[in-house]
Amino acid sequence: MSLPLSKVEDAVMAPGTQEQALPSTVFETTVDVCGGIEGTPNSDQVAEEVPVAMVYNGISHAVMMASPSDLEDFGLGFSLSEGIIDCPEQLFQLDVGVGKQGITLEMHVAGECFARLKEQRRNMAGRTGCGLCGTESLSQAVRPIQEVPNHTSPHNRSVQVALHGLRQHQPLQSETGATHGAAWCDSEGMIQTIREDIGRHNALDKLIGARIARYGPNAFNDGFALISSRASFEMVQKSAGVGIRCLVAVSAATALAIRRAEEAGMTLIGFARPGRHVIYTRKH
Repeated sequence: MSLPLSKVEDAVMAPGTQEQALPSTVFETTVDVCGGIEGTPNSDQVAEEVPVAMVYNGISHAVMMASPSDLEDFGLGFSLSEGIIDCPEQLFQLDVGVGKQGITLEMHVAGECFARLKEQRRNMAGRTGCGLCGTESLSQAVRPIQEVPNHTSPHNRSVQVALHGLRQHQPLQSETGATHGAAWCDSEGMIQTIREDIGRHNALDKLIGARIARYGPNAFNDGFALISSRASFEMVQKSAGVGIRCLVAVSAATALAIRRAEEAGMTLIGFARPGRHVIYTRKH
C-alpha cells in the first residue's frame, strides 16, 4: 500500500490492500502462573515482534525486529535518523508488504540518496535494542554529530509532568509489559505524540517519522523527547540528526552519549523518576 507521506500520522490501513493482513501487535497465549494470587487467569497478552526489512530502490539494507505498527512512521523515521535521506521529500514512495516471513517496507528514494547508500555498503541484521549490527567500520559506527539550534532547557516541572503522563499513553506497554515508548512533549510537559515498539531505537524512529510527516521542519522546535529507556549514544545521535534539542530518558545515560550530547549542544537528562531527574549536559 502506497501512502503520501503527508498523511502518515492519520493513515489507517484498509483491509485487503496487502498480500496478507498486518499481524496484531499483541498475541494471546496460555501460561502456567506459579506463586501468583489465587484465581490468576491462565492466559497472558504478549507483545508481537516481526522482522521488518528496509528496502531502498529494490536493495535490502536492513532487517529490524520490531512491533508491527506505525510502519510508515518507522520507514520515514529510520531513513532520516540513519542519514539515508536528508528530508522527507527525498522519500518518494513507501509501500508496506506482508509475507509469510515478515514485513517489507519498499521505499523509493532520490538518486543521490541511493548512491550514497550503496557507497556505505551496509547490510545489517538488527536485533531488539541493537542498532549497529552489520556496520563495517568504526567511522560508520560513530558518525559526526549534527549540532542542534540554541535552546532553553525544559523546566524541571515540565519533565515531571511528562514523566507522570507517560504510562497512561503507553497502551501496548500496559497490556504486555514488553515495549518501549518514545514521546514528544511540549514545553509544559504535555505529551503530544507517542509511539511504541519492542525496540527503543524503533520507538524513537517511529516518533521521528510521525512528527516530521505531519509538522515538517517545525516538528521539534519547542519541547523535548521522552524515552522509556536508557540514553545510549545512538539515541542521542538519532535525536540530534533531526533537530531534537533535549532528550529525557527514564534510565541512565552512557558516557559516550553524554560526550555526543555535549558536542551537539543538546540537553541530556536521565534517571527521570517521580520527584527527581539528573541533568548531564547544559546544566546551567
